[in-house]
Amino acid sequence: MKRIFDLLRRLKDWVEGYADKPHAQWALFWIAFMESSFFPIPPDVLLIAMAVSVPAKALRYALICSTGSVLGGVFGYYIGWAFFETIGQPILQFYGAMGHYQNVQVLYNEHAFWAILAAGFTPIPYKVFTIAAGTFEVPLTTLVVASAISRSARFFLVAGLFYFFGAPIKKFIDKYFEILTVVFLVLLIGGFVVVRLFLR
Repeated sequence: MKRIFDLLRRLKDWVEGYADKPHAQWALFWIAFMESSFFPIPPDVLLIAMAVSVPAKALRYALICSTGSVLGGVFGYYIGWAFFETIGQPILQFYGAMGHYQNVQVLYNEHAFWAILAAGFTPIPYKVFTIAAGTFEVPLTTLVVASAISRSARFFLVAGLFYFFGAPIKKFIDKYFEILTVVFLVLLIGGFVVVRLFLR
């Protein structure tokens, strides 16, 4: 376990160094974009690293992250709408969400906005909901509005901590890195479990 934590800490240090590079903002945008449609790693990791490095720009980074995420959600919607069998289905299989279309369709027919809103703010894998929204032809405006609210709330909440508290938050993360890593992994795994139960 210690080796794993040491590896993660080195990875964190490497990402923090990468966050200072000129093209880091583009990397943040594209990671947020891909995470909303197919990529498994959440953009919060790079957002936090960049916000830690330059707290004064944390809100700018949150805006970049939110924009990329919402546009990525639209791309995920398009995958579900136009390429479900060739692209969308393998992605949903990876997240264990296959075989539950009728339940998802009922959910979207009755509570599409609130389902997308919840998925966008929590650790639930968001791409499952964006692809399914396209598959079941949820109005695109519903996806965009719900995504803009929930994703912005999530990323600005994270960035706001660093913008207003800066160095103390960094010290807190460095001090309790192992504990926070475990908590994050539990939340991430919990998101996958919730998807499986939610779509059962």
